[in-house]
Amino acid sequence: MPQPLHVNDQITVPARELRFTYARSSGPGGQNVNKLNTKARLRWAVADSPALPPAVRERFLTRYATRLNDAREFVIASERHRERGRNERDCLEKLRAMILSVVAAPTRRQRTRPSRAAVEARLAAKRKRSLRKQRRRPPSLD
Repeated sequence: MPQPLHVNDQITVPARELRFTYARSSGPGGQNVNKLNTKARLRWAVADSPALPPAVRERFLTRYATRLNDAREFVIASERHRERGRNERDCLEKLRAMILSVVAAPTRRQRTRPSRAAVEARLAAKRKRSLRKQRRRPPSLD
């Protein structure tokens, strides 16, 4: 049974909400790669989890919607290490980093207007560029 995932002081995901499944891993491992199930796959029903505040849950589901399966479970896998326990910890650390990335609400952009001098400078530059291109044209026959 995994330990609860402590994200920060306010957020802790209980261990009963996290479910691990295991499979044979690809990559290095010698003979063990053919006989031990070391790849860890973490499943978490984040949409039903009371562990996350509603705003954080909404941002999490929006950002990581592609990682949800048909059962609305969040799935993350790790086969980086040769040992099952290290792959479990790697999954938990990845999940922790993902939750932390959506904890802080994005700041809204403060709308600004260009100053009058900036507008006039832009228009003057456009007139200058237009005049330069006009002078390149051949004279008209009129």
